[in-house]
Amino acid sequence: MGVGAGRGVAMEEVAGLIGRTLSAAGLSVGGVVELATVEAKAAEPGLVAAAARLGVPLRAYGAAALARVAVPGPSGAALTAVGTPSVAEAAALLAAGPGGELLLGKRKSAPPGRPARATCAVARRPAPAKGGQVGQG
Repeated sequence: MGVGAGRGVAMEEVAGLIGRTLSAAGLSVGGVVELATVEAKAAEPGLVAAAARLGVPLRAYGAAALARVAVPGPSGAALTAVGTPSVAEAAALLAAGPGGELLLGKRKSAPPGRPARATCAVARRPAPAKGGQVGQG
């Protein structure tokens, strides 16, 4: 999963968004293998705590690497804030690796009475090749 966050975002907002997003798509939280974000947000306590709650690592990518990823929902706000037009979608795709597929584009948290402070997107890693080579010996 790719995640983006505003400064000071609460872990509950991030984890709640992840849970609702996966549930709405019929996906399990148990299928999340890592959270990915931009380096500028890698130490954000809400993201670090959400990854810990899920029991997965938090991986960070440089803004330049994220900016090279074509995404369906680029954001001028993200470009201004962290130097890349996408955090959640681009980070999800980079974490999925070559051949990864964006399953769910960027979703925003919806806290009552204030603007969203978290985003997430879901990508799937390609299935491992079946068969493989049989060793000689």
